[in-house]
Amino acid sequence: MFNDFKITDDRPVYIQVKDYLKRLIIKGSLQADQKLPSTRELGLLLAVSRNTVISAYAELEGDGFVYAVQGKGSYVAAVSAPPGATAPSCEIDWQSRINGYARQAVELDRMKRGIRADKSVISFTSIAPDEKLFDLDNVKRAFLDRIAREGGVLLNYGYAKGYKPLIDYLLKYMEQKGVNLSGKDMLITSGFTEAFDIVMSALRRKDGGSVICENPTHYTAIKNLKLNGFDITSIPMERDGINLTELERALKEQAYDCAYFTPSYHNPTGIVTSPEKRLAIMQLMARHRIPVIEDGFNEELRYSGSHVSPLIATAGQSNGVVYIGSFSKVLFPGLRVGWVLADRRLIDYLESIKRARSIHTSTLDQSVLFQYLHNGNLEKYLKKARAEYKRKYEWTKQCCEMHLPYKRLSGDGGLHLFVEFDECFDTTTLLNACSSQGVIFTPGDMFYTDGGGRHTMRIGFSKVPDDDIGKGIEIIGQTAKQLMR
Repeated sequence: MFNDFKITDDRPVYIQVKDYLKRLIIKGSLQADQKLPSTRELGLLLAVSRNTVISAYAELEGDGFVYAVQGKGSYVAAVSAPPGATAPSCEIDWQSRINGYARQAVELDRMKRGIRADKSVISFTSIAPDEKLFDLDNVKRAFLDRIAREGGVLLNYGYAKGYKPLIDYLLKYMEQKGVNLSGKDMLITSGFTEAFDIVMSALRRKDGGSVICENPTHYTAIKNLKLNGFDITSIPMERDGINLTELERALKEQAYDCAYFTPSYHNPTGIVTSPEKRLAIMQLMARHRIPVIEDGFNEELRYSGSHVSPLIATAGQSNGVVYIGSFSKVLFPGLRVGWVLADRRLIDYLESIKRARSIHTSTLDQSVLFQYLHNGNLEKYLKKARAEYKRKYEWTKQCCEMHLPYKRLSGDGGLHLFVEFDECFDTTTLLNACSSQGVIFTPGDMFYTDGGGRHTMRIGFSKVPDDDIGKGIEIIGQTAKQLMR
């Protein structure tokens, strides 16, 4: 016994000794009331110091696995169940217990069925920010600053509505975007996805529930709309945003519970809706009394042109827009922080839903983000990030123009471009042919609500090195041309 203990470098040695002895006790190799070797003896057997064994025994005693008898040494405590004892066998058929919601979640989970790429593959599938740009020194400083100010409070339970300093900061941030805050309030969430799910779950549905949105649109939104039981009516996009003629026609044909729009750097097309269309959209929504869910996706990654106000700013004092924002595509998606800005009465309901589901978003994450923003780092980071992503955007666009036999190329900023081929072309076939050559991308059909888009693709460039961008897009282009023959 004790001859199979091996020390690793990744954890304190006394904890390794404690865990080793705990395993022996649980397996029954060490029996209840059996005397353990003295600290000196076990130290020699395990080739560790006596103090290490003393610390391990103390930890085991605190965990209830060992008891000490004064003047005699340490003994194994009786465990709650005898070694080897098990309850009667009970095999549950979980497949038969799963409800429709869970089954639909699996059906809609494209990530689970996606191509698994190793490091040698050139992958254009991600639109996450490049972690090489992350401002680690200032994140560390923000963490230490906040811990120094509030200490252990940040590690305790927080408030469902959110961390007040962050809420106050973000309200001013949204006000600087031109938003009228009168009658509005904010809820902090764990990113966009939770925010969208909470909002959609709170809305009362007419005749089963229906929503109108752009086509194509954000796949995460499509999933959550379907999981929440909404029928989706989608309106095609034009070069400067949603087709207003088609939108007006659809609004006349039926009533909708809400609309979902991404006016800036739309996912997946990258289109920025023009100021004129934004105003026209809000006039139509007001006329038909349809609340708007606005996705503030990538708003900060503007590379050229003047600032375009979000829909919630265009709405003025009215309360018809629910704005969902986050810094996930700009700063650090690992800090799962997003927000909902909406009518104060709606936020009151959303807060209670949030409390029932997850109690609150990590206070530590919220506080670190607040301190980072409060320290003035966002503006400096955005300047660096915009310069780098603009350079990669222009290089990717240039490579697409050189190599791809596309019919239309869109993307006014952000972290991706959207490619449309002739309608008879199939990008899933193209993906299969490219993946065997070490290049993958996202076929566009997943973003369409009507089964269309098989001739489209999204190219995310944010995390791809320049050389790989050129090489990968050239391979895609050559392969596409071969398939078109």
